[in-house]
Amino acid sequence: MGSRFLVPRNDKKPQTVSMKAIRLTELNQPVALTEVPKPEPSAGDALIRLKAAALNHRDVFVQKGLYPGISVPVTLGSDGAGVVEAVGEGVDTGLVGQEVIINCGHNWGDNPRFYSWMFKILGMPDDGTFAEYVAVPKQYLYPKPAHLSFTEAAAVPLAGLTAWRALMTRAALKPGEKVLITGIGGGVALFALQFAVAAGADVWVTSGSDEKLERAKTLGAKGGVNYKDPDWHKNLMKATGGGKIGYFDVTIDSASGPDFAKLMDTSAPGGRIAVFGGTTGNITNVVPSKVFFKQLNIFGSTMGSDAEFGAMIAFVNEHQVKPVVDQVFPLADAEKALRKMDSGSQFGKIILAVD
Repeated sequence: MGSRFLVPRNDKKPQTVSMKAIRLTELNQPVALTEVPKPEPSAGDALIRLKAAALNHRDVFVQKGLYPGISVPVTLGSDGAGVVEAVGEGVDTGLVGQEVIINCGHNWGDNPRFYSWMFKILGMPDDGTFAEYVAVPKQYLYPKPAHLSFTEAAAVPLAGLTAWRALMTRAALKPGEKVLITGIGGGVALFALQFAVAAGADVWVTSGSDEKLERAKTLGAKGGVNYKDPDWHKNLMKATGGGKIGYFDVTIDSASGPDFAKLMDTSAPGGRIAVFGGTTGNITNVVPSKVFFKQLNIFGSTMGSDAEFGAMIAFVNEHQVKPVVDQVFPLADAEKALRKMDSGSQFGKIILAVD
């Protein structure tokens, strides 16, 4: 009788390496920390071990379903900073171990005046930075400014780029000009303030909070007015000496709404107004004669190109700009962080500490 040899079998499938991430699985519902597969870098990609991620109003809009093309489940988060852990085919392995920040705007295209139809922002539709790891094309990685912590660096990309394009590209700020920034306290408005001050401009601000107006002065603002006063624009002209002619060469606005017409009163002849948001609704009450008799220029603006991101980072390095950070939450408390963002009470960026 022949002997029977037993051959060991290995029916176990390779285990998928997992990571922790903040997932939105249903619109208008809280996000949750969950285990998901750790991404692998494809050709041309780098895998980033995230140290910090920053919130933007965009994350709240996605959670509420107020954003086009939403598909869930998704890992939220556009902004992040961390260390390169691995690279895909075609990427220099010397990048491994480098401290980086991420340009979250992808596929801008060749036209500097307008993004391509393929443009997208990290965090929707692609999984974003509220996670332990994220894989992104190498071309969207930049060395972390040495004077910034990971927490500070994570605050820069989306808000910094939006402010840079509105202020420097669209409004074409020049040293010595007079600038008005509305709604100070949000990330973009604060970057616009810091960039304008560093560029040698005289900056005034508006806010619904007197405390935020005072804090803006510590960042270099000459002064400000509370927009809850119906005559805030008249008060601003008295404070600046603008009278009935107008004072500001450049205005950076995120509110739009009925008060947009008052920005034309505060603008100097030939002034430029760059608009990147509409938090108070549609623009109404505009008197066309004020636009053409004052030769005003009104620009729409949002995000920015790869070249603008590079220029913004170079400016941050040159002038040692440090983002204003309001509060840091652990990754697991992302829902609390989103609710604070939604409340509008912050002064500066809200950050998630990932590692």
